[in-house]
Amino acid sequence: MARHGENIRKRKDGRWEARYQVFDADRGRKVYRSIYGSSYAAAKEKRAAAMGRAAAPGPSAPCAPVPFSQAAEEWLREIADRRKPSTYMKYRNIYRIHLKEMLGSCLLSDAPKPDLPDKIYDHLSQEGMSESIRRSICCTAKQILAFAGERYSVCVPVLKRPEARHPTERPKTFSRSEQSRLLALVRGGSDRCSAAVLLGLYTGMRLEELCALKWTDIDWENRTLAVNRTVQRLAVAGPAPKTALMETAPKSESSRRTIPLTDPVLERLRKLPGEGDYVFGTERPLDPRTMQNRFKKLLKEAGVAQRNFHVCRHSFATNCIENGMDAKTLSEILGHSDVKITLNRYVHPTMDAKREQMGMLSDFYGQICGQAA
Repeated sequence: MARHGENIRKRKDGRWEARYQVFDADRGRKVYRSIYGSSYAAAKEKRAAAMGRAAAPGPSAPCAPVPFSQAAEEWLREIADRRKPSTYMKYRNIYRIHLKEMLGSCLLSDAPKPDLPDKIYDHLSQEGMSESIRRSICCTAKQILAFAGERYSVCVPVLKRPEARHPTERPKTFSRSEQSRLLALVRGGSDRCSAAVLLGLYTGMRLEELCALKWTDIDWENRTLAVNRTVQRLAVAGPAPKTALMETAPKSESSRRTIPLTDPVLERLRKLPGEGDYVFGTERPLDPRTMQNRFKKLLKEAGVAQRNFHVCRHSFATNCIENGMDAKTLSEILGHSDVKITLNRYVHPTMDAKREQMGMLSDFYGQICGQAA
């Protein structure tokens, strides 16, 4: 909640945001800027320092050139303090794998760098690079440049989001026949993995959320399940490359949610052995990589083409919409902050659904012709 007159508020993601005004010479007017901190005091202190830098008279001579690598490393240090470890590791890996060698020595100064966007766009045009990675590279580069522009008062170019190339991709959902074969297999199974797949198809939970599910998250009386945590394998600091299984808060505040459970799911969960704290693990959460490997074996056994576990989530969302669930309800069950995300990314009408809708249109035209007669 904002404190009166200070323009400092606590965001839904747990961070504190402090806003202030500075004069933008390019626009010829004052604009708002935001500073973030892990606490009210930290945000207020960071804002005071930023306002002090903004109020200080600028040098008469052009500012000294700043290497892109310097701006990137400082930006990453700030990101590490105010973002989830998984988010920080994603940005760090994108920078070190895709941007460091390409742009690290590039100098940012008062003079614009028209060749810098070209280098990034050329890199994004490589064959075999997924749309997700392309968007992440552009997003990371934009944030580093924005940070450099504000921190060092250098001139930074404007990057546009890369246009989708629409490559040939595997279907984002299971077909009805594939779902039929997969459901027949997991319903008859007695192992934890088949139960996890069943739960994924009936609730749309993320793989990392399923692996972190505890028995205490299930309310048997009210027939609900609470999503309170997630587990991921992340890189850890050290002389040699090493990863560790880390349990963290859900992806966002909206991802912390309660999902109603149906009879088939409850019956299957009751049959699982209650060994340990975790439903699909023991005293420790199950590694998502282990679940993914077991899922591939189930797909092969069911005669279904290999797909990622996340396809269960997409299939669930599409099934819900095709069966009449409203988008807002589905969005909350999936843990999305915006209905647009649900509709644009997770709903993929099947050909059967399209035929059904087109058939309804034919019936409608038939009624019109009948009335005209």
